Amino acid sequence: MKWLTLTPALLLSLSLCAQKPVAKPKPYAQVDLLALKLPDSLSRTVDGIAGYVNAHFTTPTEKTRAIFIWIAEKIDYDVVNMFALNFYDDPAEEVAKPLRTRKGICVNYASLFTAICNAAGIRSVVVQGYTKERGFVGFIPHAWSAAEVDGSWWLFDPTWGSGYVENNVFVRKINEAYFKAMPETFIATHMPFDPLWEFQYYPVTTEDFFNGKTAVDKSGPYFNYPDSIKVYEGEDSVTRETLAANRIEKNGIRNSATADMIRHLRVDVENHQRQTESDRQNRVIDSFNLASRTFNQSVTLFNAFIDYRNDQFKPTRPDAEIQQMLDSAERRLFAAKAQVSAIVLLPADTPRLKQPLQQLTAAIAQAEPHFRESQEWLTKYFSKGKLGRKTMFYKFSWL
Repeated sequence: MKWLTLTPALLLSLSLCAQKPVAKPKPYAQVDLLALKLPDSLSRTVDGIAGYVNAHFTTPTEKTRAIFIWIAEKIDYDVVNMFALNFYDDPAEEVAKPLRTRKGICVNYASLFTAICNAAGIRSVVVQGYTKERGFVGFIPHAWSAAEVDGSWWLFDPTWGSGYVENNVFVRKINEAYFKAMPETFIATHMPFDPLWEFQYYPVTTEDFFNGKTAVDKSGPYFNYPDSIKVYEGEDSVTRETLAANRIEKNGIRNSATADMIRHLRVDVENHQRQTESDRQNRVIDSFNLASRTFNQSVTLFNAFIDYRNDQFKPTRPDAEIQQMLDSAERRLFAAKAQVSAIVLLPADTPRLKQPLQQLTAAIAQAEPHFRESQEWLTKYFSKGKLGRKTMFYKFSWL
């Protein structure tokens, strides 16, 4: 009988407790409220949104929160194109599309977040990788963002933070776990292709991510990621992609998405190199053509001087003007010589440019004695009186 009298009392106690749930604090409630008041007229451009954010919020945390919540609440997930992540998409269009259509996939969410952050003065990058849910590693790529807030890097996934897809329908539900997440916890679900963007001194390998071993392990090699990011920012695009592909490969390949990313980077590098080589060859050809034009101008001016001399300097011109005729031709000859000297041929240029360049160099060399002779003759001519000048004229041949 004693057990029967205690049981209702216990049930009553539990029932009373259940009626008083503890409300979770909402630290960004005021920021969210103000962010979502962004006028529609300002919401169609990155600069418009960034301007509103800077005008209404002070700290980097408040600004990133305002950007995050506006995107999460105002951009719908594009379920129809959810598998359409393309490494070759135009970066500008990745930002423009969600502003124009109010829809997007992960790369649109992340690119828009990063673009607004940078426009608002907050350093941010888009990170590409893959994810894990319920212990299963996804087979398609994913994109999220990182931003430097108060001197430290934090991670943001406005896609996962905006809701989820259920039965091919987007359900909006803000998930705070994906706002300003710490790198050491974020890595449990988000694996960047490039370990540089883990923002960890002891990066998690691909193998460990697949096996669920994402806790900090100081037995592995130390990686000074802050210095590496500084170096990265100073590199040209070809060097960036080359080193990124090497880092990704070294960190391990366990899925097709990683292999595709490495292939994409290396193909991009090859295309850049081919384009760079083509540009360089075009510059060499342009330099050769410039030298040729300059030399031809020199010859034209020199022949005009010879014509005038063969006419015994008639009609009469001042001595300074006559000297200027020859000097102008000679200056162009020297310029052509300098332009030719600056041309450096590589083996790839040899079949096309070696012989023309040799011919031009020889032509300039053959012309130089004629210019020196004319300068010497003209100096002597100017040193004589009127009668002595007349005796110096005789016919000269053109170049």
